[in-house]
Amino acid sequence: MPKRRSKENRGLPERWQLHHGAYYYRVPSGLEALWDGRKRFPLGKTLPQAYKTYAERVGTIDKANNVGQLLDRYALEVVPNKAPQSQAENQRAINRLRSIFGHVPLTHSRWPQLVYQYVDRRRKRVRLPDGTEHEERALTAAHRETEVLSHAFTKAVQWGYLSRHPFKEQVRLDGDLALKPRDRFIEDWEIVECLALPSRRKKGSVLAIQAYMRLKLLTGLARGDLLRLEPGRHFKDDGIHVQRHKTKDTTGKRTIYEWSEELRAAVALAVAARPVDLAPTLFCNRDGNGYFDEATGLAHGFDSMWQRFMDRVLRETKVTERFTEHDLRAKAGSDAESVERARALLQHADARTTQRIYRRKPERVAPLKRSF
Repeated sequence: MPKRRSKENRGLPERWQLHHGAYYYRVPSGLEALWDGRKRFPLGKTLPQAYKTYAERVGTIDKANNVGQLLDRYALEVVPNKAPQSQAENQRAINRLRSIFGHVPLTHSRWPQLVYQYVDRRRKRVRLPDGTEHEERALTAAHRETEVLSHAFTKAVQWGYLSRHPFKEQVRLDGDLALKPRDRFIEDWEIVECLALPSRRKKGSVLAIQAYMRLKLLTGLARGDLLRLEPGRHFKDDGIHVQRHKTKDTTGKRTIYEWSEELRAAVALAVAARPVDLAPTLFCNRDGNGYFDEATGLAHGFDSMWQRFMDRVLRETKVTERFTEHDLRAKAGSDAESVERARALLQHADARTTQRIYRRKPERVAPLKRSF
């Protein structure tokens, strides 16, 4: 019987180890020459870096009999083409999936049942007596992990490992296993309160956030796309040219947001709020650097600024319920006159996504006319 893997190594590919914050590969005996003569080869300090190094050494995985081997190839060939933040989330999902399903054959006959059981147990495992928030988070994670597993099986069909997907269109996560879309709708008066919050400085965070809110509500642009805006590159005579950053190779949908008086005014406020006049990005910090980190897909500085702004809003205005930066995107989608208008504004490929997640305003319906 093979030795049980330590906790920190569970979920990692076979022969991988996490040691002092870095990932290593234990080279099989007799193959040291292929790995620079090492018995333990350093792969990198982060999972994406480790997978990249490993892929450069081993190339394509031609055969996969179990889920672990399938996920190895998926991590090597598919995940690196995603945006940085998606890469990190996918790697975490892959580690958890491998720890549970790693040795399960791809041809297992009961995949729909296994998926249902996995999501249900994942949800219940963190249930606490003080509320359901942790359960909701675990359920969200379980859905994301299931999406990764499903996409990996789609690639398995493409790579010739299977003739058909083993559970696509057979698993319906509804009822207790369904994710409840966020329904926080920001009222117009709440926006007015936020925009009326006085700034203690002539430039900086409050004015920048208020200008950001105006632009977000007019365009519905995602946070990453807004924070990447560069006046010298994206602002043209006919409008703001944006290519949505959804994948690493930035092949997302292209959209031109045509100029209007409101859009020009919002941009002017954003320019006036910048602490550095000649910064390349529309939104920048005191050093003139943009907030979005392309390497990680994160924007910690902006997120901190947003949290401080919301803290003031709750203390100094009539707004009593916190809302997120992403809720502004949903408000833009909800305020659009039609689902199709919202879909185009938010750059969605499928209007069903727009309807299910971003149309949060209550629907108004006139009663029927009766003669009795």
